[in-house]
Amino acid sequence: MRRKAGARVHDFGRVVIVTVALKPFNLIWFSLVSLVVVAFIAVVLASLGSRYVFNEAVQRDALVSAQFIQAVAEAEMRHARLGGVVTMGEFFDRRLDAAWLGVSPEQLVHRDEFFDHVRMLPEALEVSVVATDRIVVWSTSSERVGQRVIDNPRLERAFQSRRAVAEGMVMRGSSGDLRVTPPLLRRPTGLQLESFVPIFDHAGEVVSVVEIHKEPESLLEALRRAHLLLWLMIGAGAALLYVGLFWIVQRGAVLLKTQQRQLVESETLVALGGMSAAVAHGLRSPLTLMRTRAEKALQSNGPAARENVGEIIGQVDVLSRWVRELLLYARPLAAECEAVDLARAVGDALRSFDRQIGESDIQIHWFPRSMPLLPKVVGHSALLAQALASVFANAIDAMPAGGELRIAFRIDERRRRVHVTIADTGHGMSPQQLAVAFKPFQATNATGVCIGFALVKRVMERFGGKIRLKSEPGAGTEVELVFRMADAADSS
Repeated sequence: MRRKAGARVHDFGRVVIVTVALKPFNLIWFSLVSLVVVAFIAVVLASLGSRYVFNEAVQRDALVSAQFIQAVAEAEMRHARLGGVVTMGEFFDRRLDAAWLGVSPEQLVHRDEFFDHVRMLPEALEVSVVATDRIVVWSTSSERVGQRVIDNPRLERAFQSRRAVAEGMVMRGSSGDLRVTPPLLRRPTGLQLESFVPIFDHAGEVVSVVEIHKEPESLLEALRRAHLLLWLMIGAGAALLYVGLFWIVQRGAVLLKTQQRQLVESETLVALGGMSAAVAHGLRSPLTLMRTRAEKALQSNGPAARENVGEIIGQVDVLSRWVRELLLYARPLAAECEAVDLARAVGDALRSFDRQIGESDIQIHWFPRSMPLLPKVVGHSALLAQALASVFANAIDAMPAGGELRIAFRIDERRRRVHVTIADTGHGMSPQQLAVAFKPFQATNATGVCIGFALVKRVMERFGGKIRLKSEPGAGTEVELVFRMADAADSS
């Protein structure tokens, strides 16, 4: 039979069970890929957010300038009291004098006042007024007056869209301008804003466009701070997202690994179930007959025969216990939870070994009458009795020449747990034996292969408890059982 890649073979003598292990989840590879993806998304979002904030701020600045210029123009028109004889476009065209317009020089003074107000715009580097024929009729740079503006798409959009048009740009001498996205993470150098603000008459028609070049240091400084804050916030959010995602996936990977292990164990137990039932039923009847006949011989024969027969009975008891553990371990633990008197369960389990304890000359250090009143724990009477019997059996088997068996209780009110410690002074276990103590069909004592601790672990985990094992060669073994305290629902 060909063996699949990743398959695990469990050899139990005549029975061989093959389980296929699933490919483990590569958490390191996932963490690196997710880090790159989250970082890329964060950079894209920060870049788009920065561009949006910059464009909105620039457009808002242009809108404020447009509102200011439109308000000044309408105010000067009212102050001039033209009476509808001259349009706004004609009045602000410096090429037309008072005689052509048919107004007095005093009225024409208001046109100069309008240009004075425009000249005083905050942080303005250059301001020009372009008429509908694209001729510059006024400018703070005298050399531009009279020039025609050709092939300026932003100016055309201002005339056609009837709204302020503003963009960021860098001026580079006489070679023209280069539109760029401002590097706001450092202090901008040479960055200027170019705005085209349309002026409307009372009919809503565009009569001229004010072209403004400005370097708003305060606005750019605020944009730099907003840009930095935006990047920091998105970076912090991305870091929190990555940590949260990594934690969730790590928890999922651990849970998946646990479920895979439980699945493999379940498949193994299903395969062992049939074999266990056959072995148990095949051994139970002969063992019962052997023990009955040995008890009869024990009553009639001499001392030597009685010793041999006693040894036979002891070995039959060991085999019977092994069969019970095998049957219990191979079947699903579907018992319902109930409140169990722990002290009584320990006492009952310990009394079932009175003969073995006496024959091995083992000293018991346990004083139930002097102990405080123990709360009931979550469990099942039959399963708990079998688990405690397995622990005591391992401890007694580890002390064939005598020793001490200590039993102690501890109550943890804060975590609502009850701890039971069972320690022996036997031969102990080696590190290799300790590593496989909770695996079935592993040799952990002198009696050979057993499933005692594996059964105890299943029973404890079934009811939300734990088992801890400490042992050193020649120093004995300490088993700590941790039980959950029973509440009112369990007690009922």
